Amino acid sequence: MRLYCEAMDRSIIGKGRIKSWFVVLASFLMWFFLIYYYYSAPVVGKPRVTFIGDNNSANFVNLGDSNSVLLPGNSNESVVEPVKDINVKDVVVKNKDATKKWNKYNPFNNFSAGDYGLENFDHVVVSERQVVHLNNQTHLPEKEVEFVSRVPNSENKEESDNEVTISQNENITKETSRKDDMVVDSDFDLCLGRYIYVHDLPSRFNEDLLKHCKLLSNWTDMCLFTSNMGLGPHLPNFDRVYSKTGWFATNQFSLEVIFHNRMKQYNCLTNDSSLASAIFVPYYAGLDVSRHLWYSNTSMRDAASLELVKWLREKPEWKKMWGRDHFLVAGRITWDFRRLGEKDSDWGNKLMLLPESRNMTTLVIESSPWDNNDFAIPYPTYFHPSNDNEVFQWQHRMRRQKRRYFFSFAGAPRPNLQDSIRNEIIDQCRASRRKCRLLECSGRVNKCYKPVYVMKMFQSSVFCLQPPGDSFTRRSAFDSILAGCIPVFFHPGSAYVQYLWHLPKDYTKYSVLIPANGVKNGKVSIEKILLRIPKEKVRAMREEVIRQIPRVIYADPRSRLVTIEDAFDTTVKGVLERVETIRMEMREGKNSSFNYPEELSWKYNSFGTLGEHEWDPFFART
Repeated sequence: MRLYCEAMDRSIIGKGRIKSWFVVLASFLMWFFLIYYYYSAPVVGKPRVTFIGDNNSANFVNLGDSNSVLLPGNSNESVVEPVKDINVKDVVVKNKDATKKWNKYNPFNNFSAGDYGLENFDHVVVSERQVVHLNNQTHLPEKEVEFVSRVPNSENKEESDNEVTISQNENITKETSRKDDMVVDSDFDLCLGRYIYVHDLPSRFNEDLLKHCKLLSNWTDMCLFTSNMGLGPHLPNFDRVYSKTGWFATNQFSLEVIFHNRMKQYNCLTNDSSLASAIFVPYYAGLDVSRHLWYSNTSMRDAASLELVKWLREKPEWKKMWGRDHFLVAGRITWDFRRLGEKDSDWGNKLMLLPESRNMTTLVIESSPWDNNDFAIPYPTYFHPSNDNEVFQWQHRMRRQKRRYFFSFAGAPRPNLQDSIRNEIIDQCRASRRKCRLLECSGRVNKCYKPVYVMKMFQSSVFCLQPPGDSFTRRSAFDSILAGCIPVFFHPGSAYVQYLWHLPKDYTKYSVLIPANGVKNGKVSIEKILLRIPKEKVRAMREEVIRQIPRVIYADPRSRLVTIEDAFDTTVKGVLERVETIRMEMREGKNSSFNYPEELSWKYNSFGTLGEHEWDPFFART
């Protein structure tokens, strides 16, 4: 009986085991097929993230229907952040080393162009139809800036798995990304509307002038000042007035050479003039005329200008818009190129009065308020940084600078100019005792010719007086801005109607205007007017002045700034916008310069209106 029961037990146990294993096996197969089916099915609407040159996986988060973003890095270090109002299908980042830099340069971060100089970089919106399929994209060298973007034709609507590659490094920027460092589809050109063609002028118009630099001035050794690509010799820093690098003894009339050398580094140059939005004429007009301003006849002064316009007229580029897309830099004040008479005693040449020149845009360090074909750009200062940090460090230093003097003036009297207020300014400065610092630019030992004395005084002053000199403007105004000193002007023609591209339209944010008449007749005390300005307002004005420093300096042509637009960049942008406006008007058969009398150019260019203005007495021509 016992043997029978044991046999029955073994039989029951065996059947139970078979049924149990059958259930387990069936369950396993069912889950296997379910998982296989789930992972093998296409995932619609979810972006995938790929690292070029890195096989590690990465995590992403879906932020709704189509909005998601992933920060680069290894799979266990990836950080996901929400992004609002950005339609991004894929973000592909090569080079794992870029991970640490991503937060700083992430195009989806909310930072402004004013903070970083990356214009419109925080408005990148890439849709499914605006990207390029990169499945077969080859790997590029590390730390190379690469933008791949494309708007496909209607024939390519089937491209659904498109991706955008954005490789980051610490020097990424829109303005300085070189065209040859980018992979750009033919349908999307980052230089479109920014191409500049440079005329290959005969050397007599530029290079030969530098070769014979000893003939450029009767009193100054211009060979010294045209060295270092026009920057002049390095300035010693014995008194620690300057920062360690970037400071040169730059002549105020060397802008043509500096600008030309900067243009050679412009990132949207083209050899195909048909692509150009503007055409640069590298004629050293100021250096040329400076040889003949004294002790010469009108024929000598006009010779090179007449040869230049004849040469330009014969070029096919000229006939495209009859020179209205051409521009040149004349590194002197406009009055050196506007001789009205034909007597040898009359000043200057007639370059800017020639019919061809009137079609071009001429950039000068002081423009005419009563003419519409010349535009003022900043005088060159002594500071020419070679990287962004030099600018930031200098701005930081000027913010912390202790200022011992309430106001100061560097200059000499103008006894031969009846309307000059310099004598009155010098008298008021002397009467202010310790509140005003005076640096007289006269006598045998003229300290104004030594930048160290000028910059040291401006750095120690809250306000810097900038009265007109031989003309409306003076270089000293830009030296004071560079020193973080609030400029005080006595005529709106000294800055406000001049540097429209470079200085804020609201002049009260960064400067003070005291009408010269009140100072001339002794009814106005400069000190009392300045003392009425609240301290909070003074601090805000000084901060605005310091913020303007990058826009009034010219970087070293042998290097390139990354996140900063200097005076050259601002000028080029202004020229391109002006030429584009002219081009559109020509297409429509219009000419806005006919909408107002030319003698009211200052008013129309500054305010866009011709009505009565409080500055009318300043520009009334008798």
